[in-house]
Amino acid sequence: MEKFLTGKISLVTGGTRGIGRAIAAALARSGSRVVICGRDARSVESSARDLAAETGAEVAGCPADVRRPEDVEALFAFMDRFGGVHILINNAGLGIFRRVAELTYADWALTIDTNLTGVYLCSHAALARFRNFGGGFIVNIGSLAGKNPFSGGAAYNASKFGLTGFTEAMMLDHRFDNVRVSLIMPGSVSTGFGSGTADWKIAPEDVAEAVLAVLRMPERTLISRVEIRPSRPQK
Repeated sequence: MEKFLTGKISLVTGGTRGIGRAIAAALARSGSRVVICGRDARSVESSARDLAAETGAEVAGCPADVRRPEDVEALFAFMDRFGGVHILINNAGLGIFRRVAELTYADWALTIDTNLTGVYLCSHAALARFRNFGGGFIVNIGSLAGKNPFSGGAAYNASKFGLTGFTEAMMLDHRFDNVRVSLIMPGSVSTGFGSGTADWKIAPEDVAEAVLAVLRMPERTLISRVEIRPSRPQK
């Protein structure tokens, strides 16, 4: 794999499994030093160790719950000690699927805080540090649920619709600060998330390839949004 990210440092939130792990591996194989985070310290440690062994790259882990400002502050303090951050992949997310009448406040808060507030907290911290490097790149992992509502998806739809708007506004806010911001919007991905795994679904590695394609573009060009769908969805 082309080492086009040599000299770069990347942070992948929710990087212990699924899409996040695939992205972390792809970044590492492309030459980046990588930090992953997740809520479970043991999982973060073992995943970072396994990724380093698989890719031959420097991969470190730092436990963090992106909903918590104090955890994000500690995470980026870890990044400062690691050498900084050039690329932020906001991948951490979850889904709770219930009709509004059955959706509790705790369900709502957990979904919005993880999928949207966590992105704000990490992006805000990264933007402050990008000034040290003359710019940077933020890639947010959204969903086609950020443009297509579905029954039972009120909280998830709200978080992902919000992420779509937040991403585009952040791009406009900081494009002249040499900060590029992109949104990847996958459809059904075979990760065990939601309705589970299936051969017809998008593979996590395919989403990682889309991230690399976005990052590989010349600085004069920005792919602001990528929509990814299964080529032959279940009928």
